[in-house]
Amino acid sequence: MMPLLTVRTTVILLVALVVGVLAGVLSYLADRSLPGAVLWGGGAAGAAVALFHSLIGRT
Repeated sequence: MMPLLTVRTTVILLVALVVGVLAGVLSYLADRSLPGAVLWGGGAAGAAVALFHSLIGRT
């Protein structure tokens, strides 16, 4: 049976989630704007996926 996600994909998405949450929290602490924090967190998570996809090697 094939797994739904590979280990590489899972690691990339997990690290991107952590980066996005941290960016969102820091943004919220800076200016107390929830919509702005969500936008910053989403942008950071998207950029992190692209970055870690290129950094973490394929087998």
